[in-house]
Order: sequence, then C-alpha cells, then structure tokens
Amino acid sequence: MPKQSNQHSGHLTNKKTYHNKNQVQKGDTLIYALGGLGEVGKNMYCYEYENEICIVDCGVLFPGDELLGVDYVIPDYHHLIRMNKKRKFLVITHGHEDHIGGIPFLLKQVQIDAIYAPRFAKALILKKLSEHKGLEKVPIIEINEDSSIKTRYFTVGFFNTIHSIPDSLGVLITTPNGSIVHTGDFKFDLTPIGTNADYQKMAYIGVMQPDLLMSDSTNSGVEEFSISEKDVANELLEIMRNAKHRIIIATFASNVYRVNQIIEAALKCHRKVAVFGRSMENVVDIGRKMGVIKIKNSDLLSPDQLAHTPDSEVCILCTGSQGEPLAALSRIASGTHRHIHLKPSDTVVFSSNPIPGNTASVNKIIDKLFRSGATVLSRSVLTNLHTTGHASREEQKLMLQLIKPRYFMPIHGEFKMLMQHRQTAIDTGMDPNKIFVCANGDILILRNHEVLQSDWRYQGDDIYVDGNDITGLSTAVLKDRRILADNGLVAVVIAIDSKENKILSRPIIVSRGFVFIKDSQSLIKEAEFIVNASLQEKMKEKTTFSEIKNCIRSTLEPFLYKKTKRNPIVIPVILNSKQTMEELTKKRTAHARSKRPIHTKKEHIEREEK
Repeated sequence: MPKQSNQHSGHLTNKKTYHNKNQVQKGDTLIYALGGLGEVGKNMYCYEYENEICIVDCGVLFPGDELLGVDYVIPDYHHLIRMNKKRKFLVITHGHEDHIGGIPFLLKQVQIDAIYAPRFAKALILKKLSEHKGLEKVPIIEINEDSSIKTRYFTVGFFNTIHSIPDSLGVLITTPNGSIVHTGDFKFDLTPIGTNADYQKMAYIGVMQPDLLMSDSTNSGVEEFSISEKDVANELLEIMRNAKHRIIIATFASNVYRVNQIIEAALKCHRKVAVFGRSMENVVDIGRKMGVIKIKNSDLLSPDQLAHTPDSEVCILCTGSQGEPLAALSRIASGTHRHIHLKPSDTVVFSSNPIPGNTASVNKIIDKLFRSGATVLSRSVLTNLHTTGHASREEQKLMLQLIKPRYFMPIHGEFKMLMQHRQTAIDTGMDPNKIFVCANGDILILRNHEVLQSDWRYQGDDIYVDGNDITGLSTAVLKDRRILADNGLVAVVIAIDSKENKILSRPIIVSRGFVFIKDSQSLIKEAEFIVNASLQEKMKEKTTFSEIKNCIRSTLEPFLYKKTKRNPIVIPVILNSKQTMEELTKKRTAHARSKRPIHTKKEHIEREEK
C-alpha cells in the first residue's frame, strides 16, 4: 500500500492500488472500533498514530439465548496482537462490564503498557485481575477529571459525566492531526446522585471546537429527558415505608447509585439489609471500601440471621432483575433458594427495566412471583422505580450543542440507535456529510483537522468465550454447530497408497443432514466422479495429506453450492496404503471373533458334524 508501513498493509482488507484521498497515509491518525458499533456491549475504541495506540475501554457482550454454552462475547484482538510492537495504553471511562469485562482476555494476548482508570473502576478491575494469575503486574493508574496523560503523540484529558456508577468520565484526546471527544456512557441529570456533570469544562471544550465527537447512542430512540435518580430514590423510600412485611428488591448490581439508594431507604425505615447474588455482594463490598455505600456491619443480615429477624425489619437486596436463570431472584421465585422462601405477604420490587430480549424471561419470573401470592411492583407510568444511565434524544442534543464538533460519529448502540443518533445530530444543524455511521473495523482518518472514511478496514469479528478460553476454539465450534444445523455434513472417504502416490479406489461420499441419500444418488455419484478426477490430476505429482484435503474441499464445496445453494461442512477422510486397509480388515475380523460366544467341546463337535 503506498505511503503506509508494512505493519498496516498486511492487515487491512479491500486493497486498491491507486492513490486517493481516502487511503491511509503515513502521518494520519486512525480511529476505529473493535467493538461497540452495531451492538450494546463489548465497547472498545482505538486511536492510532505512528507507533502508539490509545485504547478507550475494553468490554464484553453478554450472549443471547442463541449462543448456548457461551459465557462472554469479546472483540477480536487480532489487529492489536499484530501491532504488538507498537506502544499501547488503555483508558477506562467507567467500571461497567461492557467497558472493563474484556481486560483479562486482552492482557493475556496483547502487551499493554498501563491501564488508566477512575477510582471505582480501578477497584473493580483489581478484583477481576486477582482471579487471573500473572495479570496483576500491569500497572493500573488512578485518574480523575483533573488528570492528564501525556505520551509522545497523545495528550488525554478528562471531564466528569453522570452515569449509574461512580467516577464516570468523558475523554478528550488530542493528536497531531486534531482532537476527539469520547463521551463514554453519560446522561444529564439536574438533580443527580453523586458527582455532577462538568458542564463548564464541556462548554470550554466546545469553544475550542474539537474535530470529532464520539457519543453514546444507547437511548437514541427515547424522546424526553430521563427522570432523575432522586425521583427514583423518593419512590423507593415511599414503597419501603408502606410495606408492612418483608420486602425484596432486585436491580442491576452494576447500578451502584441505585444499590446505595435502596440501602439508604431501608435504613431510614429501620430495616436491616440482606444481600444475595455474587455480583451484588462484590459491588456492596467494594462500594463500602470506596465510601460510596455507607452501611454498618450491624445493619447487614447474614443468611442465618435472616430466619430469626421479623419480616417488617427485613430488606432483601438481590440480583436477577433480568430473569437470569441462576440469579438469586429466579431461584427465589422457583422455590430453590437455600435461604429464602417466598411468603404471600412479601413485596417484590423490580428497580430496573428489562433489557431488549429479556422481557419474556422477566415476565416468567413475575408470573411465578404472583403465583406465590406476593405483591410485585415494576416500573410503569404510575411508578418511578427505574431510570436509565444513558442519554435520551434531548440529552444527546445538549451534548452536541455543548461540544460543537466539526464531525460526528455515534457509538455504543445497535445500528438503529446509531442511525437515530445521526438524525438527532442533523436536527441540531450538523452537515449530514460530516456524520459517520460505522461498523466494527471501519477506519476513520483524521488528517489535518479533516475526517475521512477509509476504503480499508480492520478485522472486527466476535470471539466467543467458554470459561476463560480465549483461543477462539469455542468460536469455531459454535460456527460449526450453526453450519451443521443449517447445511449438514458431507464426508469424503478415499483410499490412497502414499508410497506409490496413487488412488486405490474411487472416493466414497457419505452425507448426514445435507441431502436424503436415496433421492440424491445422481448428485452423489456426480460429486464422487468430480472429486476423483480432481484427485487423479493432483496425484500426478508428489503431494501432502493437507494438499489432498484442500483439493477435496476446493473441488466439492463449490460444486455442492452450485447444485443445492447450501454449504455443508466437508470432511475428507484419507485411508493410506493397502497395508493399512488390510490391517483395519484384520482388526475388524479379530474384534468380531472376540465377541463370539464360547462353546463347549460337545457343541463344537456337533457344529463340526453339521
């Protein structure tokens, strides 16, 4: 590729040989996402200049029902692995799993010089890395809104934003070609819980007119300003006061401010708090150490104390607000929880909204709770039991007006959300030609304060993680399962004599789940003939088993697709030499004889006479 180092040229796709304005050139700042575009989760955004890469966030995506057996979905780090000679540092905007959950998997494959994280996120990352041996060596440097990171090519500054977790930051990245504002997850709340957004700093950044704004798109389809967390706090307090018996509240463990509001409301109503669910216990423990959650040991109930405490003095705080099968609330509703058994007098509160795709699971849990006779409360037009941590359309407009970017790229959202955010930017007066809706792997070029979209792109696939496996094996297995389910399998059995370099018999093709053999004899015979002809040509010269297998696949796959418009998995099976076949035959015969019944001498004589 002209005007570009060899490090880039090997890993970009869609190559062109002619010069044009949109080609990556030496001295450009490259901006691309490896996760977070076209999806809500696995956020990972990269800013690359010369031999430095600034990475913002490194998250996971939690799999849907269609990814059975998969624990996490993470970005494909292939490009960063290939760029291991470049200096890389990681900046974290806040401590949610979709922004920090991928860090252990990244550190196992990619050399990271340092991680810069706000206080609460740092505590969560340290807890996470303590479960992975050898990863604690990477320095984690605490940052806040006044911090500044200076490297050879990058200067990174920060400003406070409001989100559902403490210490949430927006990022200002200055490069030799211009400046970029990355909002992270944010909302605007005029009566917030915790630190307020830094409107003055945002407005000052806007006066400098940054070149590119990259802004959270999760709630692009929501029209009005979101309700304040203080309204939610008041609603929870009112419910707690009116409940005469035991109260059970389910919410996101990651929504630290909400967890603290629930605990404060319980203490005001003279209730003690029992915490259930591993993630909830971890967050409460870290929140107490950070001073964000204030509760004495004497106000916390252990599972053993729960049975001996009057119901009117109990508040149970648990996970499972999204209907997760193994979460505490699901086990409570199903009657399988070791310590909690539902009573008709219980009040169960959902302080959350179902994430898209989880509605059916949540409704099943609610139905079970109603069957037990419990009172169930969830967010509705009559109650303010939940508010989002993401900006609605009006709040997105306010961010655009404060920052006043020359170019805009919506991030962190499904494609529909990105397009809705694009329209919101147009409504505020932005030029549609200066708005870029991208996919994972697409490259924006920042060159002398001008933003262009490159014709080239990096690999932006998903990697499926089973347990702590990050080899990609589970990805390959899952893809094979899908192909098998949709298209079936075709096995090609051939016998060869590698010493004489010849085929001993015509290939035999066996199909499972692809076509019905009895109705497709002509197709199978034709396929066997074509494969045989291709192999005969291949065997005219010395070859390897790998080349023979590739020959079978490259011959058979296009033929089957042309005939059936389906792509089955093709598995070549090679039997080598006459001697091997004879040995297999002998083994089968010996195995069959070993299973014959033992006869008495009399029976043997009778059989001989017959």
